Amino acid sequence: MAPDTDGSIRRLNPPALGTPPGYSQIVDVRATRLIFIAGQAALDRDGDLVGKNDFAAQADQVFCNLSAALQSVGCTAGNLVKLTVFLRDMDHRSLYREARDRFFAMVTPPAAPAVTLVEVSKLYGQDFLVEIEAIAAI
Repeated sequence: MAPDTDGSIRRLNPPALGTPPGYSQIVDVRATRLIFIAGQAALDRDGDLVGKNDFAAQADQVFCNLSAALQSVGCTAGNLVKLTVFLRDMDHRSLYREARDRFFAMVTPPAAPAVTLVEVSKLYGQDFLVEIEAIAAI
């Protein structure tokens, strides 16, 4: 992928590593600020769970929360350089990717942070199906 508009973030996929679907193998950051965003779960602004037993609804809420966190520090999804994604069930991977693709479709130029995706047996809330923590750079 091409660098961002000012060159502070470059997303790379060297031929030896291949081109992954929807993320970058390497993100080279020359930033003046790093923003660390705590794991976001499917909670609304009142702390209520959105989408009990509904992975797609939870994933959409998680990305909504991530967007709100980014906006609060003057960033967009284009500033994301790393995501760590925790799924309770790896069978939800395709639904996660659909939500992720919708989230990043709003970014110009296109952004694809480095991503680690893992399945876990539990998350903080017993009904949470997905949680995402992030690092952004400016």
